[in-house]
Amino acid sequence: MWVLAALALAAAVVARALAGQPRCEEITIPMCRGIAYNMTSFPNALDHDTQDEAGLEVHQYWPLVEIKCSADLKFFLCSVYTPICIEEYEEPLPACRSVCERARAGCAPLMQKYGFQWPERMACERLPRFGDPSRLCMEEPDREPEPEPPRPPRRPHQRCKDPKNCEGGAAGAGAGAGAGAGPGGAGAAECGDCTCRPPLVPQPRDNRTAPHLPPACALPCRGAFFTREEKDFAAVWVALWSGLCAASTLMTLTTFLIDSQRFKYPERPIVCLSACYFMVALGYMARLALGHDEVACDGPLLRTSADGPSACTLVFILVYFFGMASSIWWVVLSFAWFLAAGLKWGNEAIAGHAQYYHLAAWLVPAAKTVAVLLAGAVDGDPVAGVCYVGNANPDNLKRYVLAPLVVYFALGATFLLAGFVSLFRIRSVIKRQGGVGAGSKADKLEKLMIRIGVFSVLYAVPAGVVIGCLAYEAGGREEWLRRVACGPDCGGRPLYSALMLKYFMTLAVGITSGVWIWSGKTLDSWRRVWRGAQPPPPPAQRALVKGAV
Repeated sequence: MWVLAALALAAAVVARALAGQPRCEEITIPMCRGIAYNMTSFPNALDHDTQDEAGLEVHQYWPLVEIKCSADLKFFLCSVYTPICIEEYEEPLPACRSVCERARAGCAPLMQKYGFQWPERMACERLPRFGDPSRLCMEEPDREPEPEPPRPPRRPHQRCKDPKNCEGGAAGAGAGAGAGAGPGGAGAAECGDCTCRPPLVPQPRDNRTAPHLPPACALPCRGAFFTREEKDFAAVWVALWSGLCAASTLMTLTTFLIDSQRFKYPERPIVCLSACYFMVALGYMARLALGHDEVACDGPLLRTSADGPSACTLVFILVYFFGMASSIWWVVLSFAWFLAAGLKWGNEAIAGHAQYYHLAAWLVPAAKTVAVLLAGAVDGDPVAGVCYVGNANPDNLKRYVLAPLVVYFALGATFLLAGFVSLFRIRSVIKRQGGVGAGSKADKLEKLMIRIGVFSVLYAVPAGVVIGCLAYEAGGREEWLRRVACGPDCGGRPLYSALMLKYFMTLAVGITSGVWIWSGKTLDSWRRVWRGAQPPPPPAQRALVKGAV
């Protein structure tokens, strides 16, 4: 039922997104071809339904464009009659008021000389000002960029790895301050201009959030790397696996509530790990209920901070805090197995330190979550539609996500291997000693080792894959952003399959956490609940009753 609900919600989100998507088409009006963009959508702000209809009217201004009464007139007219269409940006993006005012100042006097007035429906006062965060607009690129001093030639295989070799100057795409390329600059043919080109959105912003974009650019709400079909599939993909993760972990938690005596140390941390992944799954599913734009977007732009209580902050806490807590519970689980197998601790002895396990598992992620919020490192994920860390800044991804996960994985693997070595030694001793019951003891120990081994593999493989995907993302994000800002020759494109694998493996551990309860005892527990019977008393209580009788 969880899966069906998740898929239904995902289908609704996809349908809603597709329904509101404007239809993009290439500009065919001769006067507007060759401007700063080449895709438009209709109807426009003047209620023209086709380019043919708009072309008949805009060409009335052709004499004014030809006599060049204003260098901004052509760009302004085309922004009105053939509005720009960006696949990842659905809001209207008109020309800025400054563009209109320059065009009006140059051409309105000439029009008045021949008895014409500046059209009321193109009044400049209705347009947004450049820099208005609530209403974005287009400012015409510089028409005559100042030439730059020549730079020494670079080797072909560098391909803009060094910011000084990338087009736009020493602080170009690498540092985020870039304009056009000067003539004769080295690498101009390969790197292109580091400018605010689609699908980037013109917007002044703090370069610390995404330091590898030009300073007047920002990422659109739904990202800049993938097509709409890929993003729609990602929404269904994340909904499917988060629904399965929530269902599996809920099954584990319910089984624990039905018969908690079964889950003693060292197995008890599995319950806490499942609880953490249940909350992580709820964080991903909250995006379905609240919407992609409500969580990951700040208006038309990708969210770069989470100030105060909001949907973004809530989803971030669910995904980040409980995700890090689950990694620590994996360390606690491995440590408890090591105490039982390597140091021969009993269940009661391990459980006697439970308060320290909980202190470490909840306090450390809480401190890290507060640190991320205070550092303003929370940002939107343009693909999954959640709020996390490092989607815009790879340094934050390395500092707050990748490094802690590597440490937790190494600690857990160390304790796990040490416990396995001890279990193999115990198994060898039992077989050498022989005697009555030695075979059954060895068989029970082998079954325990198999269960521990299967669960360890089902955790270690997804966790290792997630770390690898995060490392790939942290190492390649600068190059991907340079490609968007400076052209396809300046960087690569992220592997879509790698990101989809990351989301799947992030939730796979929660799905496989139910492996530990896949046994006949679980069926007996649920059968008793179904029949309305109470769970059997613990062994100590049964012995006490027998003695009293």
